[in-house]
Amino acid sequence: MDIRPNHTIYINNVNDKIKKEELKRSLYALFSQFGQIVEIVALKTMKMRGQAFVVFKELSAATNALRQLQGFPFYNKPMRIQYAKTDSDIIAKMRGTFGDKEKKKDKKKKAQEQAANAAKKPVVSRIVPDNPPNYILFLNNLPEETNEMMLSMLFNQFPGFKEVRLVPGKHDIAFVEFESEAQAGVAKDALQGFRITATCAMKITYAKK
Repeated sequence: MDIRPNHTIYINNVNDKIKKEELKRSLYALFSQFGQIVEIVALKTMKMRGQAFVVFKELSAATNALRQLQGFPFYNKPMRIQYAKTDSDIIAKMRGTFGDKEKKKDKKKKAQEQAANAAKKPVVSRIVPDNPPNYILFLNNLPEETNEMMLSMLFNQFPGFKEVRLVPGKHDIAFVEFESEAQAGVAKDALQGFRITATCAMKITYAKK
């Protein structure tokens, strides 16, 4: 049975021991690298256990996520991903008034962020020079709910990834080790400013030697 590509992907074989909120956060961290996510639906009813839906704004993002993450060991179980049978109700709703409201909010937020960034950037780069290249990256400005699993999923898509080390008692910082400085640099550039949650943009520098 051939299911037409659409904005919503359906995932099953998900580890159903994971709490719903943590599951949604981890799915967000993993899938948002492919594009903007509109909604993640994960229900813990008997019928829906071990399943989730991720709704992307762009069709191409859904397609890339499906290809790249097929069989990905998510909480130690390989994910099975396919397009949802019908485009999500959420997308249908978004095409109505709901979407327009969100878009306006997004546009305003983006404009504000860009203005803030433009004002901030030159100053920041002068005052906070990065350390010399290092195979260990230092992350800060992480949200409170960050866990090792989430960061590993983000960074292990880059060649040379070795491990994530969290700092006990400090939720907002972590270290990520790669096999070489060059590999660490690639991951650093790609994930600089990545938002694990809407409010926290991750800051990445080379760790001090």
